[in-house]
Amino acid sequence: MALDPGLRDRIIAAVDQGFAEQLAFTQEMIRFPSLRGQEHAVQDFVFRALRDRGYAMDRFEMDRAAIARHPGGSPFSEEHSRAPIVVGIHRPREEKGRSLILQAHVDVVPTGPEEMWSRPPFEPAIEGDWLYGRGGADMKAGHAANIFAVDALRRAGVQPAATLYVQSVVEEESTGNGALMTHLRGYRADAVLIPEPEDEKLVRANLGVIWFQVEVRGLPAHVREMGSGANAIDAAYRVIAELRRLEEEWNGRKAGREHFEREEHPINLNIGKIEGGDWASSVPSWCRIDCRIGIYPGIAAQDAAREISERIAAFARSDSFLANNPPAVVFNGFHAEGYVLEPGSEAEATLGRAHLAATGRPLESFMTAGYLDTRVYALYDKVPALCYGPYSENIHAFDERVSIASLRRITTAMALFVAEWCGVEPVSG
Repeated sequence: MALDPGLRDRIIAAVDQGFAEQLAFTQEMIRFPSLRGQEHAVQDFVFRALRDRGYAMDRFEMDRAAIARHPGGSPFSEEHSRAPIVVGIHRPREEKGRSLILQAHVDVVPTGPEEMWSRPPFEPAIEGDWLYGRGGADMKAGHAANIFAVDALRRAGVQPAATLYVQSVVEEESTGNGALMTHLRGYRADAVLIPEPEDEKLVRANLGVIWFQVEVRGLPAHVREMGSGANAIDAAYRVIAELRRLEEEWNGRKAGREHFEREEHPINLNIGKIEGGDWASSVPSWCRIDCRIGIYPGIAAQDAAREISERIAAFARSDSFLANNPPAVVFNGFHAEGYVLEPGSEAEATLGRAHLAATGRPLESFMTAGYLDTRVYALYDKVPALCYGPYSENIHAFDERVSIASLRRITTAMALFVAEWCGVEPVSG
C-alpha cells in the first residue's frame, strides 16, 4: 500500500533537513583507514552511533568453525579480519509491519600508490557534486544512508512498525564471511536492502566469485647456466595462459543464461598479484599468483573450484617441466555462489515506488559482475535481497568518488521504502 502523500512529503523534507549531518558522518567514516583487519575502530564508531540512537546492540566475532561448515563459507587465511560484526536492533512498540535488514560493510580495498591520488585517500574532500575518498562510494556513503534513512523517519515523527536490523559487517571485499556470520548468528527479516554504489539501479543478477593462488616451483641456477635451471616465473606465465583459455570457455557458456548471454564478457579472470624469485641474477625457484574469477549463478563454488584445480593439473601434465613439478593450488578467499533476484516481489515493487517518488524515474535493473553480500540473504535466507545505491566512479581505483546529489536521492528512496515496507508508528516517547 502506497504511503500517505502527507507522510511522504514529511519524510522527503526530513531527509533534506538531516543531509548535511549525514554528509559529515560519511566523511568521518572515510577518515578511518579500515583496510582488511583494521576495521575495529570504525566498527566502534558505528557501534556508538547506533547505541546513541537507542538501538539495542549486538557485537560479535566470526565463528570460524561454523563458517567452515556452511556451504557458503569462504576459507580463512592469516589475512582474515578479526574485527567484530555490529548489529543495531530497532523493535517497535507493536509489530505490525514487515521486518527488514539494512546492511553495509566497512572494509575497504587498498589504496595503491598514494602519489597516484589527486588528494590523500583517507582525507575526504568535496569538489562540486563529488565526495572523494577511499571507501566513500564502496560503501561508507551507503552505510551512512542506512542510518540516516531511519533517522529521517524519526525526524518526521514516526518510526518503523516492525523489527529492523542495521548490520555493519567486515570481509565483504575478500570472503563474504561477515554477511554469512549474521545469517549464522540467526538474524532474519522479510527483506534485505544493501545500498552498494549501483548507479541508482537494482541488481537483478550477480556473479559468484572465487579467489585462488597458484604456486609454481622452479629449479634455481646462476643466470650464466640458465639452461640447467627452470624459471618458475616463466612457468607461471604458461599457467596464466591456460587460465585465460579456461576464462574464454566459461564466457562461452553464457548462452541460454538470461541475464548474461547479451554481455560481451560476463566472466572475468583477474591476475591480481604476482610475486616470485629472490635475486635478479638467479633463475627464480618460486612464483605465486593470486587470481580472482567470476562464476555464473547456479554454479556451486565447490564445483567451479574443482574444475579450476583439475584444469591446472591437466595442463601441468602436458608441460615438460611442470609434469614433474606440479603447481600447488590454494583457495584463499571468496568461495561464493552468485544469485538471481526474481522479479515480482512486493519488496521490489515497494522500492520501485520509493525510487520513483525520490527521483521521478522508474526503477531500472541490471546485472553486475562483482561480488555482493546480497547473495547470503538471497541464497540462504531466501528472502528478497535488494542491492541499490548511488552513482559513483573509480571504486577500487584512484580518486574514488560518490555523487552527493545521487546520495541524497537514494537516501530519500530508502527512507520511503523503509516507511512503506515496515509500516510506521508514532515515535516512542
